[in-house]
Amino acid sequence: MSTDPSASRRKAPIERAAEITRAAREIALDEGLSALTLRAVASRIGVTPALVSHYQPSMDSLVASTFGAIVAAEIGEVAEELAPCETAVAALQTLIDTLLGPERSTVTAVWLDAWSLGRRHPALAVEVGVQMDAWQAFLAVLLNTGCARGEFRAIDPDAVAWQLLAIIDGLNAHAIVRYGHARRLRGLVRTVAEHELGLRSGALGPGDDSGRRPEPDHPPAPITVPVC
Repeated sequence: MSTDPSASRRKAPIERAAEITRAAREIALDEGLSALTLRAVASRIGVTPALVSHYQPSMDSLVASTFGAIVAAEIGEVAEELAPCETAVAALQTLIDTLLGPERSTVTAVWLDAWSLGRRHPALAVEVGVQMDAWQAFLAVLLNTGCARGEFRAIDPDAVAWQLLAIIDGLNAHAIVRYGHARRLRGLVRTVAEHELGLRSGALGPGDDSGRRPEPDHPPAPITVPVC
């Protein structure tokens, strides 16, 4: 139970609602979405479950909105990291390095929770779809911008965005359960991206984090992709 002396004092509704929202986010990031319960939120801020229920009568809705807020914040953070990049190639390289870095593991765990819990919670399932679309749109804008500038060549940049996100999500999911190492497999994502976007080999960085690109067993076939 929280020992914060301000927790039990009477607060304005907007202040109490914000406190509950903040506590829900902290619980989700610290312990996972499955730990986000009425009692857990109440304990975190030092109030009764009944008070939390007054402000959040539906825990399913709170779980969904908490997940949405966490993912939306992540997109904003990544956008800030990409802002200084002067080219679409540099921005894509930064995005791959960022999303497959250990710094994002906490949010990756929240994503895994959402995919699993969403099977039984319709509100969460809807929010997962919304946020997956938001990520795809974010990456698609980057790829389409690169095509418009002549940096990338792809038939369908929107489809490539889905493809890259699927690979990144899969590698991160493996890493969460300590199967493989997402950072060491960045080269796989880079290689796929280079192929799908008509980039020269190595344009997005080395094949692995050792700075060495593994040699293929056979020479790669030339890539012929029409300009967007």
